[in-house]
Amino acid sequence: MTPRRPVLLLLAGEPSGDLHGAHLARALRSRFPTARLLGTGGERMAAEGVELLAGLDELAVMGFAEVVTRLPYFLRLERQVKALLASERVDLVVPIDYPGFNLRITAAAHARRIPVVYYIAPQVWAWKAHRTARLAEQADRIAVILPFEAELFEAVGGEARYVGHPLLDDVGAVPDRAAFSQAHELDPAREILAIFPGSRAQEIRRHLAPFLDAADRIARARPGIQPVVARAQGVELALPEHLPSGAPLTAVTDGRGLLAHARGALVKSGTTTLEAALAGVPFVVAYRTHPVTWRIARRVVRVKHVALANLVADRRVVPELLQDEVTGPKMAEALLPLLEEGGARMTLLEGLARIRDRLGDPGAAERVALLVEEVLLERGIPLRPRPGGKGEAPAVGNGEEELR
Repeated sequence: MTPRRPVLLLLAGEPSGDLHGAHLARALRSRFPTARLLGTGGERMAAEGVELLAGLDELAVMGFAEVVTRLPYFLRLERQVKALLASERVDLVVPIDYPGFNLRITAAAHARRIPVVYYIAPQVWAWKAHRTARLAEQADRIAVILPFEAELFEAVGGEARYVGHPLLDDVGAVPDRAAFSQAHELDPAREILAIFPGSRAQEIRRHLAPFLDAADRIARARPGIQPVVARAQGVELALPEHLPSGAPLTAVTDGRGLLAHARGALVKSGTTTLEAALAGVPFVVAYRTHPVTWRIARRVVRVKHVALANLVADRRVVPELLQDEVTGPKMAEALLPLLEEGGARMTLLEGLARIRDRLGDPGAAERVALLVEEVLLERGIPLRPRPGGKGEAPAVGNGEEELR
C-alpha cells in the first residue's frame, strides 16, 4: 500500500490547550512532515500549521450556566466537525482537554471507527465517574498529564499513558530581574506580588475586584511591594493606575517572567497553579464561578482539592479559597504569612518542589506524537517516513514516584 498524507484533527478550546496543541502540532509535523493538520484553537496552533475551523474567542467558555448562553454556537460547531468526520478523510482525532465539546466529538469519531488519541484527559473522574469508563472505551489512547490518572482509566479498561506535563515543554528564556523590571517600569530592588485573575472574560469579571482588594491589603501590610497583574494575550483589563493604598498597578503579558520574579502570587484555579508550582513561588488559589454552576459542582465533584497543584500532591500544599471565600480580606490573610521568611513559607516551598519532581521530565508533545503514530500503524494507515528515521520519544522520567 502506498504511503499517503495523513489528515489529523486537533481540537483545543482554551488558551492552555492552544499552547499545548501548538507544541503537539510541531511534534506531529516533525514526525509526519506531509500531514495535514486541521482543528480548533488559537494563534499558537495556527502558527504551527493547523488550519483552524474555529478560534478561541468563541470557544473559551467554561461552567454549566455559562455554556448555556453559547449553546447555539457550540451546536453549530459540533455539526460542522461531525460533518467533517463524515465527509472528509480524517485519519485520527486528537481532542485536547476541553471535555464538554471534545467528549461528544470523541463519541462521534468512535462511532465512525476513526481512531482517537485524547491528550490531556478531562478530569471526568472528578465529577462524572461513569464518563471515565465511556472515555476509556471510546479512545484508542488516553494521554494523561497527572501521575495518578493512568491507573484510573486503566482500572476501567482504558489504554492510558502518562506522558508528563506539557508545561515542562515551555522552556523559553525568562528575562532576568533587571530586564523584566526595566521592560515593565518596575523597581528591581522591591518585591513583586503576582496577580493572575484568569484568561477568560467571565473569570476576570468575578476575580479582578477581590484580587485587587487583596493586593491593596497586602500592599498596606508590606509597603513597597509592587502588585503586577498578568493579562492574557488578547484580553483587555480595566485597571486603575493605583490601588487605594497608593501602590502603582502594572499589567504584563509575560506570565512566566512574572512568576519567576514574584515574592508571592494570587492565582485563579487552573493550569496557572502548576505554573506557579514549577516557578517555586508561594501562592494562594482562589476561584469563583456562577452561583448555579457552583451549586451543581458541589453536588457532582468528587475530589478533595480544586487546585491542580494540590491534586498532584494529593494533599493541601497551597491554600484554596472558593466562591464566597474569594474576598480581599481572606486572600490577604492567607497569603501574607507565606511572604514572610519562616516556617510557613519554607514548608510550602518544600511542597512545591515535590510537586515539580512528581511531574516528570519534558517531552510530553513528542510522547503524544509517538502515540499517534502507534495508533495509525495499528489501524493499518501507511505513513510517509520522515527524514532521519522513526526515532523515539523521550522517557517520562521519575514523575510517578510517590510524594514523601
